[in-house]
Amino acid sequence: MEVFRGLPPPARRQPCALTIGNFDGVHRGHQALLSLLTGEARSRGLPACVLTFEPHPRDFFAQTSGRTQGAPARVGTLRDTVLELKRCGVQRLVILRFDQALAALSAQRFIEEVLVTGLQAGYVLVGDDFRFGARRSGDYSFLDAQGSELGFDVARMMSYEVHGLRVSSSAVREALAAGDMPRAATLLGRPFRLSGRAIYGAQLGRELGFRTLNLRLPWRRSAAMGIFVARVHGLTPEPLPAVASLGVRPTVEDSGRLLLETHCLEWPQALGLNGGYGRCIQVELTHYLHEERKYADLQGLREGIAQDVADAKRWHGM
Repeated sequence: MEVFRGLPPPARRQPCALTIGNFDGVHRGHQALLSLLTGEARSRGLPACVLTFEPHPRDFFAQTSGRTQGAPARVGTLRDTVLELKRCGVQRLVILRFDQALAALSAQRFIEEVLVTGLQAGYVLVGDDFRFGARRSGDYSFLDAQGSELGFDVARMMSYEVHGLRVSSSAVREALAAGDMPRAATLLGRPFRLSGRAIYGAQLGRELGFRTLNLRLPWRRSAAMGIFVARVHGLTPEPLPAVASLGVRPTVEDSGRLLLETHCLEWPQALGLNGGYGRCIQVELTHYLHEERKYADLQGLREGIAQDVADAKRWHGM
């Protein structure tokens, strides 16, 4: 899959079949949309292309307005999105930086400058609630009318439902916020996972007797928060049983930064003491144990982690 940060340069532009959206989580509704897109792209002999935005537009508007609580709780990292889009058969991914200039672009100019000139869209597929342009002034009807004038076809897919419930990023966020990992997996079509490159932390886990692999998350709010039974993918052929903490570490830090700390319950000797650091891993959060707790001291934290490890081992049948 080709990935472009910004519109492709003129020499790399080619007609494409396109869909547009944020794709946070790439849930089953997104997957159904992408299946339609790739099928239509094959029938037309065009590459299947996705246009998405970073940061999330709602995150941008929350930051610029000073109302940071209005930012969406994120489901996945950009890396997660890229991996899932590739798995769904997308051939080209264009990531536009959502900034003031893009936010101010009228619906008409967005079509002309981005869809027609920048991406050479021959076919555009959108969801039933699609809005675009400054102040969300553009909708499906406007896009369809402009397609007829400017020479590209437009289609839309209606809502995707599971057991009578509309699948959406909001529904996934609600399931994760409630710690309902089975429901989240049903909406996503797979277990909930976060991926990234494992980094060194402050080495506090080693001091406490529970070495961790750490993933720093770039958002202010995560849809899932708390302590989880987990599995780690990417270090060995089979996933490693683990316990994970996703949150702001209230006992030892007050910066508000999000960190996913994962302790593997059985560490393979072949990896060596530091064999996991610098590696790209996926951490699957399988079962919710409890919310983050602020302990009185490090001894309390050590005892709390020991209990979480014991509970995770029981869940894994170890």
